[in-house]
Amino acid sequence: MRDFNLPHINWTTRQSHAPGSKLIDLKNTNSLKQHVNEPTRGNNILDLVMTTTDLSINGLKVTDKIGDHQMIDFSLEVQDPNTRTQHKQVFDYKRANFELMREELGSYNYEVLMNNKNAEECYMILKDKIATATDHHITRKRIRATNSPPWISQEIKRLINARQHSYRRLKRYQTKPYRQEHIYPCKTVKRTIKSIKRNKEITVAAQAKTNPKSFYKYVNDRRPKKDTIGPLIDSEGSTQTNNRSKAKIHNTYFTSVFTHEDLTEIPQPQVLNTQEILSDSVFTVEEVKEQLSILNPYKSTGPDGLGPRILRESQSNK
Repeated sequence: MRDFNLPHINWTTRQSHAPGSKLIDLKNTNSLKQHVNEPTRGNNILDLVMTTTDLSINGLKVTDKIGDHQMIDFSLEVQDPNTRTQHKQVFDYKRANFELMREELGSYNYEVLMNNKNAEECYMILKDKIATATDHHITRKRIRATNSPPWISQEIKRLINARQHSYRRLKRYQTKPYRQEHIYPCKTVKRTIKSIKRNKEITVAAQAKTNPKSFYKYVNDRRPKKDTIGPLIDSEGSTQTNNRSKAKIHNTYFTSVFTHEDLTEIPQPQVLNTQEILSDSVFTVEEVKEQLSILNPYKSTGPDGLGPRILRESQSNK
């Protein structure tokens, strides 16, 4: 928010001659939103309020004059970065005992359990047994979303706290011995962060082929967040910024590329008469093991709650 002193910008059409065009380009490139639509000095809109998409401006109005400019009154809503998020429980595979899990799964007599059961009932029985064995032999850990970089560990947090303690002491006493003593924790924090960050990036790069999710998560966390669509130009050449207009532009574009079929000449499918009926599907143990062994353990869990890592580890070694 400031006095940009660019009276030649038309904020209705988002068009301007130089030097106002540079501000328009900067606004569009960074998906910024300009909220002031009333003159703030004479007939010109000179004082602007621009925000990114994750900030919310409410009740903005141009009020009384101070000097030769009007005042701008508004409220700004931001999310507290220190707000605690709800913890999420996930499996801790590093502390899992897969051998005991396989022994428990192998102790059941599935021929008796699944006798005279259809495919859906057999599936539910198997799912229940795997879920029970998972709860018995795989511990869970709690995680929560954080804004900290992925290389921030408890060790680094401890060193940062020590540096802050040293700084507060230096600020209080302002003596040369405390100033010299403050140099060591500063260098230690810088050196440790550099080392751990380098090791983290080496690990992510080494697992890029086997665990691409970890690689893309690291890359996306390092990129600036742009979670909404910026201004769009409609068919008449006007720039649209409100969500309804942008949704209409997208809908018009997507419907324009649809293929319009001629419904008067629909081909008739060929009727195939065959006596061969697939009444049974037979899968051998080796075929099932082969499919389980090629499951990617880093993929997400399906709607049944059975992750690929659990299914892969649940197969018998016999």
